[in-house]
Amino acid sequence: MNLPTNILVPVDFSDYSEYALDYALGLAAKLGAKVNLVNVIGVPAMGVPELGVAISASLIDDLVKSNQAALDKLVEPRRKQANIDQVLLRTGDARDVILQACEELGIDLVIMGTHGRRGFSRALLGSVAEMVVRTAPCPVLTIRPPKSRK
Repeated sequence: MNLPTNILVPVDFSDYSEYALDYALGLAAKLGAKVNLVNVIGVPAMGVPELGVAISASLIDDLVKSNQAALDKLVEPRRKQANIDQVLLRTGDARDVILQACEELGIDLVIMGTHGRRGFSRALLGSVAEMVVRTAPCPVLTIRPPKSRK
């Protein structure tokens, strides 16, 4: 059995994904592995027809800037904990983007939260973690934070 050397952590800025990131960094530090992050801006091809919302290029640009700032804020204080390699910001379907990142980066372990954001976003995306567990090309470790962190 080979221990993981290249870990991917999908982050959506929920408590679940932040806890998964901290767990991944602790594990990576012990294993000498590198950690990669991916954040996905879920942008359906034609907006959100159910709501009659068209997604404009300027809205996408604003989301990219906002998410990039949030990623920087999340990552920078953690860089000393372990080797953080790629920090990706992508648009599309989170399930597809996570699997693409696994292939692109040669990931050998995905560590992700059991749940993401709640409410409307979650209803649109479905269970991303469940789909990744079923279809990822490598092992997937799902992390649930202690009750006090929810």
